[in-house]
Amino acid sequence: MTPVPLILDMDFGIDDSMALLYLVGSGRAEIVAVGTVHGNTSAVQAARNARQLLHVMRLGTVPVARGEAGPWNQDVHYAAEVHGNDGVGGMASIDEPPGTIAEESAAEQIVRLARERPGELVLLATGPLSNVGRAFELEPHLDTLLRAIVVMGGAVAVPGNMTPHAEANIRHDPEAAERVFCAARNLILVPLDITMSCRITDVEMRRINGAPSSPSTDLVRAMLPQYLDFNARDLGVVGFPLHDPTAAVLALDPLAADYLEAAVQVEVEGTLTRGMTCVDRRPAPVASARPTVRIAMQPRRSLVEEFVRTAFEHPAGAG
Repeated sequence: MTPVPLILDMDFGIDDSMALLYLVGSGRAEIVAVGTVHGNTSAVQAARNARQLLHVMRLGTVPVARGEAGPWNQDVHYAAEVHGNDGVGGMASIDEPPGTIAEESAAEQIVRLARERPGELVLLATGPLSNVGRAFELEPHLDTLLRAIVVMGGAVAVPGNMTPHAEANIRHDPEAAERVFCAARNLILVPLDITMSCRITDVEMRRINGAPSSPSTDLVRAMLPQYLDFNARDLGVVGFPLHDPTAAVLALDPLAADYLEAAVQVEVEGTLTRGMTCVDRRPAPVASARPTVRIAMQPRRSLVEEFVRTAFEHPAGAG
């Protein structure tokens, strides 16, 4: 199977790290470049985390570009309570990781690569859409140059996870998200509707903890106590949902989910609903000039099983 060439745009917290571990373990992804953005941690720390992960995964030559340091129209907020002060549960390297930071911004990197390889690349965005929105400002026809854009974010028929109505990635930069949903005609949205149903439980954690050792699996496995503690302490649930890893699976295999096709609009002005992803789900929705988004609603197979097996138990090339 020909690997899927990917540009990653991530805020490199714990779930982004799990997503990268899955992609590399699958043997079906070509990691072309990485861009970092504010969100789980700062864009600067996210770039350190990215280089550390890429190094232990023997992908230290993959270019890393820093992106937007904050949202377009609000103060920056980091999810330290979820991911730790360093974004990766205290596992960030004390020393400067190997590798260099690209001179161009993450948005410039996206546009340049899309122009160099038109129709080939999939852009996987698992953080706030600040970089992707900026890339559309630089290249309004970006969607025609990319094979697909896969976004982890939003909540359609379920509650938000940052506010009652808003999912965190979209709420961290509603204006940038709205810019992307206004423009992209080849976008797959991976909202909480599907990711909250893909949950790691005690059973899977026993498998993860018992999986073979390697530098990459050991590093990501050591991040998980922070994630588990947050979910148990603040949310009162056992285990954790696979937000970014679910988007990673669908970036490689879009047929692994069932979709709702509809336009998506982001609420940017509401006092109580800012960051809400608004989808007209009426039986006969009003026609919209906005692009239709493919919204993943339900998995077609056990994505949790696939993640555990591919990321931890039997990664490609292991052994």
